[in-house]
Amino acid sequence: MARRSRPSILLIGHGAIAAEVRAAALSTGLFDVGAVLVRHEKVGSVGAELNGYKVIDSLEELDFKPVLAAECASHSAVRQHGPAILRLGIDLVIASVGALGDEALHRDLEAAATIGAAKLILPAGAVPGIDALNAAMLGGLEQVSYTSRKPPAAWKGTPAEDLLDLDSLERPATFYTGTARAAARNYPKNANVAATVALAGLGFDATEVRLIADPRAGRNLHEIEAVGAFGRMNLSIEGQPLPSNPKTSSLAAYSTIRAILNRVRTTEI
Repeated sequence: MARRSRPSILLIGHGAIAAEVRAAALSTGLFDVGAVLVRHEKVGSVGAELNGYKVIDSLEELDFKPVLAAECASHSAVRQHGPAILRLGIDLVIASVGALGDEALHRDLEAAATIGAAKLILPAGAVPGIDALNAAMLGGLEQVSYTSRKPPAAWKGTPAEDLLDLDSLERPATFYTGTARAAARNYPKNANVAATVALAGLGFDATEVRLIADPRAGRNLHEIEAVGAFGRMNLSIEGQPLPSNPKTSSLAAYSTIRAILNRVRTTEI
């Protein structure tokens, strides 16, 4: 493997979050993006756009040992590359936490991490208090609910389009009430937070989720309510979406960057 002066990561994906990770590598100077992994049909176009970056479509092309891999692509990318990365002994940060709603995939990832002595790292994403919720779970949780309220445009390209006229909506409309597992499966680009809340607390099938399209919402609003032996928790955040993708919270991108920086900094917060 080639020797590098700064820790290098493998970046999976070429979307809005991946762009923020590349920018953070340049602005902090604490790590490098050693390679960008994309689908085979994207190698040419992404390589031309990202002049100076090594763009690959398979793990066999890696010529260095990444300090970690950061998935910023999709559920399918987690499925395609996650187990192999972990078996190689490379820690994996995944932004597409909703992929773990697939029980078989979750088991495969954990088994691969055990084989490779690697870690599957789940960033907190777009909401606060995930550390507190996970700590509260150790003492016993009775109920956890998560509500996502976003502008109608953020729900375009999802099953919400079959349930609502998103372009002419005049008042808030709840279009989904159910488990975190179904939310993560049916709304993969919008419900990663539901999956993170579920994994930190009561699990996919015991976490209640509501998804709301609200024309009055200028930003993405996330709310967590939890009750347990610790007491009662009510957390909310009004998040600014990334300008390049209204389906993605800015904080989700920053949370992924934080997970990377925690690996390369001398102090972890």
